[in-house]
Amino acid sequence: MSKSLYETLEIKEDATASEIKKAYRSLAKKYHPDINKSPEAEDKFKEINAAYEVLSDEQKKSQYDMHGDSMFGGQNFHDFAQGQGAGVDINDILRQMFGGGGGFGGQQGFPGQGFGGGFQGSSGFGEPDLDVQATLGIDFNTAILGGTKNVSISGESFDIKIPEGIANGQKIRAKGKGKLSQGFPRGDLIITLKVQSSDEYEREDDDLIKSFDISLHNALFGGKIEIPTLHKTLTLKVPKNTKQNQKFRVKELGALNRKTKQKGALYLKANIVLPKVEDLDEQLVKELEDKLPENL
Repeated sequence: MSKSLYETLEIKEDATASEIKKAYRSLAKKYHPDINKSPEAEDKFKEINAAYEVLSDEQKKSQYDMHGDSMFGGQNFHDFAQGQGAGVDINDILRQMFGGGGGFGGQQGFPGQGFGGGFQGSSGFGEPDLDVQATLGIDFNTAILGGTKNVSISGESFDIKIPEGIANGQKIRAKGKGKLSQGFPRGDLIITLKVQSSDEYEREDDDLIKSFDISLHNALFGGKIEIPTLHKTLTLKVPKNTKQNQKFRVKELGALNRKTKQKGALYLKANIVLPKVEDLDEQLVKELEDKLPENL
């Protein structure tokens, strides 16, 4: 049984969907009338698009594989197409044969005006750009720990996964949530994340910095302090003579590096809280006033 649509796309009858698509892209680029100025390029371009319309659609392809070129009166597709004459739209004939609506031209089908003009994509030819760009704000904690976020676009609502350790300005891709165009896989939704600032943490690359309050007593004489963090509550042993803004490093409690899969460090920065003089014992205040050096 002759099946010349496969010959038109220069592929074998057992070609996969991706092989069909790859062959179509290559030939459509080669014979696009805006690029190829040979007299036969426009007709060839029409035939390529028509063949792809059938072979890229599972239902139409199944019909064609069953009946072959008998659907064209026994002619190969090239002769059939040429025999329709210049004033006949092959789209209309294919719709009558295979059913369905849309064809290649117009707003709901192939971009452009029928086979011959306006074959547009992200680079002027080939597959149209069906991806959708969007911006999404997320809170700082979700960026560090990961989570899910519900989004709504074009009347569709769905959850997306926020990867652990995502940074401000990085992008995530929601597969199959972009624009639709007949004959092509649905595009993707590409989301640029805007991470909100935190009142508790600063982020420097994969490291986090958190300030914690420490009493003057513990700063001078040492002690243990419980500090809640994003991952868990820590018991920090503070040494004697701790200075203002002194940092304590805790490994692997920072942000996850999505490339190396390693976590940064958490730096705990001491903030010494001085007591009010009026809250201290009067005798202690007098002794401090008398004996505490002025340069301390």
